[in-house]
Formats: sequence, structure tokens, C-alpha cells
Amino acid sequence: MRYTSGNYEAFARPRKPAKVDGKTARFVGAGLSSLAGAAFLIRDGRMNGSDITVYERLALPGGALDGIKEPKRGFVIRGGREMEDHFECLWDLFRSIPSLEVEDASVLDEFYWLNRDDPNYSLQRATINRGQDAHTDNLFALSDKAQKDIVEVFLATREEMENKRIDEVFGKEFLASNFWLYWRTMFAFEEWHSALEMKLYLHRFIHHIGGLPDFSALKFTKYNQYESLVLPLYTWLLDQGVVFEFSTEITDVDFDIDAGTGRKQATRLHLVQNSEPATVDLTADDLLFMTIGSLTENSDNGDHHTPARLDDGPAPAWDLWRRIAAKDPSFGRPDVFGNHIPETKWESATVTTVDRRIPAYIEKIARRDPFSGKVVTGGIVTARDSSWLLSWTVNRQPHFKQQSPDEIVVWVYSLFVDVPGDYVKKPMQDCTGEEITREWLYHLGVPLDEIDELAATGAKTVPVMMPYVTAFFMPRQAGDRPDVVPEGSVNFAFIGQFAESAERDCIFTTEYSVRTPMEAVYTLLDIERGVPEVFNSTYDVRTLLAATSRLRDGKEIGLPGGPLARKLILHKLDQNEIGELLTEFGLISGE
Repeated sequence: MRYTSGNYEAFARPRKPAKVDGKTARFVGAGLSSLAGAAFLIRDGRMNGSDITVYERLALPGGALDGIKEPKRGFVIRGGREMEDHFECLWDLFRSIPSLEVEDASVLDEFYWLNRDDPNYSLQRATINRGQDAHTDNLFALSDKAQKDIVEVFLATREEMENKRIDEVFGKEFLASNFWLYWRTMFAFEEWHSALEMKLYLHRFIHHIGGLPDFSALKFTKYNQYESLVLPLYTWLLDQGVVFEFSTEITDVDFDIDAGTGRKQATRLHLVQNSEPATVDLTADDLLFMTIGSLTENSDNGDHHTPARLDDGPAPAWDLWRRIAAKDPSFGRPDVFGNHIPETKWESATVTTVDRRIPAYIEKIARRDPFSGKVVTGGIVTARDSSWLLSWTVNRQPHFKQQSPDEIVVWVYSLFVDVPGDYVKKPMQDCTGEEITREWLYHLGVPLDEIDELAATGAKTVPVMMPYVTAFFMPRQAGDRPDVVPEGSVNFAFIGQFAESAERDCIFTTEYSVRTPMEAVYTLLDIERGVPEVFNSTYDVRTLLAATSRLRDGKEIGLPGGPLARKLILHKLDQNEIGELLTEFGLISGE
């Protein structure tokens, strides 16, 4: 496997791999990674769909890309997915998947036309004092010290950031800035999360620094992610003959590991299907793709009158990874991520308004008609002075095809779920859907004497507690996540958010969920086409320095030329180039 960029290989069709007709493939889990992997096996590996089996413990596909109407509770979305132009692997996949909405179009075509006709941007990113404009005014509000912190982290080596928290490498001035408010609420970072992951995010999305305050860098699907992404992909896979076995839990995997040669082969699957244990033997020609860990594992739904509960009991996806990891050091260290529920949990809630009373308050803040069918908030709106650090968003409506014309679906989430609210004097994790709605309406600016009645009769809300939703953000080091294809593997790979891509991508994106199976399929089948590189502005030092000028909010920034120059040497620039760049961007004079 190799990485490439440009149209030459992007549009080339690889030849059929040798001996693919004698192989089968099995996937553990039916999330986006497995669905994408199956599609790449068929499209690029020319494998027959009937030779592919997907095992899933639940009764439907999609994993974290959910969106469903539960008959008694209402609409439920556990989270939303922010996308951008340079999700190279994601768009490579969906250019080949037919749209279910638009005749003679792919999912990518449909998405492209939608976002071209109705571009995304926010008209009010944050509020304060119960719905008033917080006047972040697209400014980052970064002091000189905070700007220096960003540049130093960007230029640090990966090793320098390993096992460090964000608040260990960024000072108080940075953590008090608008930049951090935008960043943490958009990406769900906490101060105790991984400094390494923060660095990777800076590299990955530095070309969008200018669009960070107003979300103009982002693009969204027409409907919820299940109906817009999962359903067309799942439908296409079924049409290709892929076999899905739901209500099937993989409990363990056996391996033959030769300590002398380093050869590793998966030899047997242990599973429970319809409460009956069984095994499946694997040969070297039976490929196995394993989704390890899960950000939505043990999610629990409440309802309008019942809080969601924190389920810290047995977690099948995590327990499977623990059993696998015990068999070889190269299979990762799951407890680095999955054993810190107090640090990795947060809660979201899906609010469905039932008439036009609450939408009137939404329109005041969004400055757009939520019933227009077009962009509404353009991304999350953060209540800056919320003790929960509550954020909410309204995507294009209807967000579900089943919505009635008078309904608006709103997604609400909070990063601080264990502190009392400002109106409801309880932690979010102890609140019913109705109580969460009260707190949200309070920060929306609804008159105090109307909040309780409007929360009771104007909406139906489903809270969801997720114990592991930011598990992949825990501080880590090399080896904590297994390589997509571990050294010596002949027939298995790890895919998903907890597998280590060889490329410089970052997790918590649909792109990463597609990149890892693409790498796995291309490696195990030796497909003669390159995996698309991560968009490479991140390694253009000019882009970094140009971004610092945007971070200044119109102010000059002074950086120590000597230490910065030494960092730039690590990026393979010679002394003359360093001097020219630093002088050009006004970061040094004469040093």
C-alpha cells in the first residue's frame, strides 16, 4: 500500500488482484468502517459481494452514524458529523454509491449540489445572558502568549506531545480565548484530553482556520447521517450480495503467532448468534477486518420524563478488544482509552418541537427561518455562560424524512454533564428530557414564566448518555493503538477510530472511519492504486505562518526566531528558507 494524490491515480481503476476469487472477507461490526471496507473490496478488489459477511451485535447497521425514530420516545440522534472538502477517502467512497434521493447521481453528487446551492455558515456562533449575542465577532481573542503556544504545539514532534494533556502544553490565556471556545465545542475537546490529538487536529485542519469562527469551512448532509450516508451505502452493499448477520456478537478471535518469523494469522472467530455460541475457522485466504473499541458503546436513552443512565457495566466492544490485545503487544492497549469513563463521557439530547412556539426563539438566534429547508444555525450555537457548557444546533429541516411539517429537530449537547445547571439546578446526567429542555430554553432566552410550560407541552426530548464518546481523545503514546495491518499479519486488520493509520490523519471524523478500512483492504489485497493522501497543506510551513497572521486578530505577534528556526529544521527546511519565511511573515527581524 502507498499514498498518492492527484487525478492520475484518483480516477484510475486498479486491475483485479491475484487470487481474489479464492478469498472471503468477514467484518466485525457494521459501522461505517466495515461498510466502507466491504465497498472497497467490491469496487477496487473485485471481490464478489456474496463472499463478504458482516457481523453486527445490534439489529441494524451504521454504528455511531445513527438517526432513528423510536415509536415511544421520538427522534434520536446521538451526534452529528461535520464534513469538509478534503475528506479524500470519504468522497472517494461515496462517488461510487448511488443516491437514494436523486436519480442518476451519486451520494457525493447529491452532497456537492446541496452544499453548492446552500452553503453553510453561522450567523451567531455563541450567546451569553440568555440568548444575547456573545459578540465573539469572528475573533480568536488570542494573546501573544496564546499564539506562541499554538505555534509551538504545531511544530513540536509527536513524541514531545505523547501522554500529555492539553492544559499541560497550553496556558491559561489560550484556555480563556475565543479560539478555545470555538475549538472545544466544535470538536468536543476537554482540557484533560490528548495534546497529541490536539496537535494532529491543528495539522489536519489548519487550512480551515479562517472558517473556524463561523463554520464556513463545514458541510452537512441533507438529512441525518443514517438516512443520508448509511442507508444508501447499506442498500448498495445488499444489492451486491453482501451478507449481513445481525444480532451476532463476536466474543473472541484466535491467532496463530509465530514468535520466530513474526507471522500472524487469525484462525478462528468465536461468536454468539441468537444466544447460541458458535465458531468460524479461518484460513490465510479468509480476511478478517475488526472494528475495535466503540465511542457509542453502552449508550443509554432516556425520554422526556426519564433521565438517561450511565452504563459503566460490561462493554462488549471494549471487552473484545481487551481479549484480542492480551494475545500480542502489537494489538494495542485498550484500557488507555476505555477505562476512564469520568473523563470520556458526555450527554446529548434530541429535542423535537411539536408546534411553532419554540422555533420562534430559534429564529431569533439563528437569524434564519428554521422551516425554510435551508441552513439554519450553520453549526452549533454555544451558550458561553452555561455551567454545562451547553451547545445546540438545528440542521436543515426536515432532518428526518418522517418529520411532520410543524416539527423541528434540534440536537443539544454539553461537555460538563456532572455540574448543576443554571435554571435546572441539577447535573445534566440526572435530568429528564423535559428538564434538559428547560435548561436549553433558559439559554435560548424564553421568558422565565413560560419556560416550564413550554418545555412540558412544546417539545419531546430524548437524552442520551455516552460513557465512551471521547475515549479516543485520552492522552496516548505510540503503540496504544494497533496499526491497521500489524506487522506480520497475513489475513487480518484493525479498522475504525482506534486503529493507527500510517498517514497523518486525526480521529473523530467520518474520514478516519473510511481511511482505515481503505488502507486495510488495499494492503491485504495488494491493490495497485494509492490510498489518497491527507490533504497536504498541513506540511506547508507557509500555510502555518499564514494561519498565524489570521490568529492575530489584526495584532502583531513576536516569536523567538532561534527556537522557532530549530523547530522548522525538523520540517526539513534549510537555513535560508527558514530565514526567508520568518522574515516574510514578520516573525523575526535580523536573527
